[in-house]
Amino acid sequence: MTAPSLPHIVVVGLGYVGLPLAVALARTYEVTGLDIDRRRVEELREGRDRTNEVEPEALAATSLRLTHDPADCTGADVYIVTVPTPVDEDCKPDLGPVIGATKAVAGLLDGARQPIIVYESTVYPGVTEEICGPLIEEVSGLTRGRDFFLGYSPERINPGDREHTVDRIVKVVAGENEEIADRLCEIYGRVTSAGTFRARSIKAAEAAKVIENAQRDINIAFMNEITQIFSKLDLSIWDVLEAAGTKWNFLKFQPGLVGGHCIGVDPYYLSFRAQQLGIDPKVILSGRAINDRMGAWVADCIHERRGKAGSALIMGLSFKENVPDLRNSRVIDLIRRLEELGHAITIHDPLADPAEARHEYDVEIDLDALDRSYDTVVVAVPHAAYAELGDERLRGMLNEGGLLADLKNLYKLRTLVGVDRWTL
Repeated sequence: MTAPSLPHIVVVGLGYVGLPLAVALARTYEVTGLDIDRRRVEELREGRDRTNEVEPEALAATSLRLTHDPADCTGADVYIVTVPTPVDEDCKPDLGPVIGATKAVAGLLDGARQPIIVYESTVYPGVTEEICGPLIEEVSGLTRGRDFFLGYSPERINPGDREHTVDRIVKVVAGENEEIADRLCEIYGRVTSAGTFRARSIKAAEAAKVIENAQRDINIAFMNEITQIFSKLDLSIWDVLEAAGTKWNFLKFQPGLVGGHCIGVDPYYLSFRAQQLGIDPKVILSGRAINDRMGAWVADCIHERRGKAGSALIMGLSFKENVPDLRNSRVIDLIRRLEELGHAITIHDPLADPAEARHEYDVEIDLDALDRSYDTVVVAVPHAAYAELGDERLRGMLNEGGLLADLKNLYKLRTLVGVDRWTL
């Protein structure tokens, strides 16, 4: 096959992963960004990125073409699929978005150009070649390995992280043959200053991605389990970690509510594949079970400390600090359990979209909530805006005898005289 010197690239999906990648690629290549959400495309055209991953100045300066119409993306040389891969209600992989994107891309291919279809979505080993490849052949009528080729390059976007951006991280790349791998290394190599790593196979690249987040999930599960153990000994995990962290090879993970679209989801993809192979993934699923129960355990601790139900303010709803991303936020587990225990809940988050919160969790975000007082104030997500609150403001948010439950120990250096405080 003859590779074009500057290929036309289509990035399918303009979310947390696709948009930064498309903008970075557009600095070198002709790039079209496709997202079926018309409102999303219109916002981006106006220079607004609701994910806060790309600055307005960068959007204004980019040569990236934006469209919601797949017909605008026919006959490209490379298609990069960056759609989400969630799980269903039974925690089984939901490949619906990937399959939908694959079918859409298959209808756009020009076999004479011998395009490459690259997947960045997190999947279990085998999905790209065993599911997506045959589906493309079925829909397009083309033959893999002759008319089109497959590649995989796992995404490593960390929402809100301004240091490990797509143009500064090592990009793992795999192609179905050496020539395809060479082309993809060249393309991604022009995007990132950290270079590329050529995986031995597409399956190896898929597996590398899925274990990256499974490893973090298991380590955080250990932190959550020992937090529960130490609470019975009247020990704060933060005091223990401060001491243990002085050892040179101690792994500095922290306890917390494990949500988001990656760490709280990807282990289920790996465990699903293991079960298909007749293997019982005990460690992976045990870690998931601990982390999935953490929100309810925290709620029970808060209720026990208070001794009774009352009004409670939840500060933060997004899945992690300083991002608006509500996907798979486990703060909702804490909220639901407190509600079961009789607490009247008010939710505040300075970054999350109230309409999205309503749609995803059927809850309301009250942007004026910090101006009132409550029996319990729970700092669930340590947004920077909360760190900036003064002592008087914090004390004013608590009724007489109220409890400040600071899950991430955000206010550990504050004196806050007269305030009952609890942390993990």
